[in-house]
Amino acid sequence: MPEIMPEYMGYDRTIAVFSPDGRLFQVEYAKEAVKRGSTCLGISFKDGVVLATVKPTIDLMVPASAEKIFELDSHIGAVTAGLLADARVIVTQARIRAQINKITYDEPIDTWNIAHVIGDRMQISTLYAGLRPYGVSFLIGGHDKTGVHLVECDPSGMLYEWQAYAIGRGAIMANKIFKQKWKPGMSEKDAVDLAVDALTKTEKGAGKDTIDIVVVKKGSKFKKFTREDLDKLLK
Repeated sequence: MPEIMPEYMGYDRTIAVFSPDGRLFQVEYAKEAVKRGSTCLGISFKDGVVLATVKPTIDLMVPASAEKIFELDSHIGAVTAGLLADARVIVTQARIRAQINKITYDEPIDTWNIAHVIGDRMQISTLYAGLRPYGVSFLIGGHDKTGVHLVECDPSGMLYEWQAYAIGRGAIMANKIFKQKWKPGMSEKDAVDLAVDALTKTEKGAGKDTIDIVVVKKGSKFKKFTREDLDKLLK
């Protein structure tokens, strides 16, 4: 991150003040928190999206307790890098909005609509003194009547759609791999293999005990890979 000169330090005290060159330092710090998180990635394929990450491994900790991939609705999932406590709060709000949409309109919420719900909530925290930005980024993947989508939401609340993308500490290397190997119309198996390849090359110790993979595709509900599925992949 760029060094902050002493004359800029006054703009570092609150989220609601721009520096003279148009920066919000607290948002930049939140993005740094995301970069310290384990690698998370999303890959779109012909009929859906693969979301994958590596779970934290600490002695005596139950790995399943550190959840990084969330089901927002049966047709939409999200993977997060950064502060997981922040992610949990936002996911709860997104799930509620998904259910409200179903009750109100009698149809599942669109992927972009739920991405806007998350982005709007994160952007609000960049406006008011006394708040801090959420120190988490999301990759939101799903399918709906408009097609298959993979949307990134960063701590500023900005939304970007990608064909394949990674966030977290291994993002630079993983995105280089995607640029070389991702292809339009690739199969689910090829997308899953690419996800495993990217994680094993960017995360030390990534294996069947630490990798989490979810597939969200047309005609099927949110599916999380089991230990047996990962055993077959990582032979």
